[in-house]
Amino acid sequence: MLKDIKIVDTTLRDGEQTAGVVFSNEEKLTIARLLSEAGVFQIEVGVPAMGGAEKEAIKSIVKAGLKSSLMGWNRAITEDIESSIACGLDAVAISISVSDVHIKEKLNKSREWVLETVCRAINFAKSHGLYVSANAEDASRANSEFLLTFVKTVKDAGADRLRYCDTTGSLDPLSAYAKIKEILEKVGLPLEIHTHNDFGMASGNTLAALEAGAAFASVTVNGLGERAGNAALEEIVMALKYLKNYDVGFDITKIRSLSDYVAKASDREIPASKPIVGKNIFRHEAGIIADAILKHPGMYDVFPPQVVGGIRQLLISKHSGRAAIISKYNEYGIEIDEAAAGKILEAVREKSIEMKRPLFDKELMQIYYEIVGYPKKT
Repeated sequence: MLKDIKIVDTTLRDGEQTAGVVFSNEEKLTIARLLSEAGVFQIEVGVPAMGGAEKEAIKSIVKAGLKSSLMGWNRAITEDIESSIACGLDAVAISISVSDVHIKEKLNKSREWVLETVCRAINFAKSHGLYVSANAEDASRANSEFLLTFVKTVKDAGADRLRYCDTTGSLDPLSAYAKIKEILEKVGLPLEIHTHNDFGMASGNTLAALEAGAAFASVTVNGLGERAGNAALEEIVMALKYLKNYDVGFDITKIRSLSDYVAKASDREIPASKPIVGKNIFRHEAGIIADAILKHPGMYDVFPPQVVGGIRQLLISKHSGRAAIISKYNEYGIEIDEAAAGKILEAVREKSIEMKRPLFDKELMQIYYEIVGYPKKT
């Protein structure tokens, strides 16, 4: 079912809504440039209706002449869309709640009001020649019959696609597949999947939705976003390429620079265990694994580290084996036999437990001198 998939990045909108994250205007422009250069189809650049610096940042991105389509996020009101038009954007996301809890408790309105309001907004946007994404906020908790009615309504109003929002991250891959497939079969409007990571399934839910026929994947760099974040751009792009053999036209050699820049701009350090871009993904300690990697470097890799600017490392610690010890000292230009390696390994394990970490080069050399001896002076 995977075909014609396009990446829609919302780092500059949902990503910046991460608690405590604020991008400067210069950073927003740089991120937009990096995304466009890497091959992102569409960039959600922010919320024009905020005015002020936000509007100026969006205008500077529009003036940059990027290859990507540029979209602004809007409430389903004319004034918001007018702000997007004033910025020179070619696309708008028109967002409105579709779950009963949101309609009643947040909006204090009715389902009928939602349908009428979104239609007026779509009609206004289309009359100005804009590409329109109709955003169904909290779609994953909406009444299924009303959601289908909503999708049919926005399709008839002229929306170019539906954004199915898993606003609370409450989908799982099986339900994501079933819900998306039903909408596509019964209505047929092109669909974008926008997931949140509250239960750690944002990327899995996104892939499941794409398998069901969704054509647009909404992502953020490093998985930034409200609460636990969104589906991560790097995870979706790499999973499609290496697990599904599907290339979305994204230059994966730019993943590292993009990820590092967004991490710095957002002041959010990349966790060591972060999929694709975390340091630990190519670090190994366990003896049996290190031995296998020394025999065949790609034994535990689905893709080589250099693809994403990573480096394969064998750390020496409590869990190391003799093969790793011999290999490490070979890096220092020192050859040791199995007997010496066994003695050194015992000392390494004791020191690693004491320090509660892998050992540094200086510590390994000190152990070597203590066991094998210092070089004789000539």
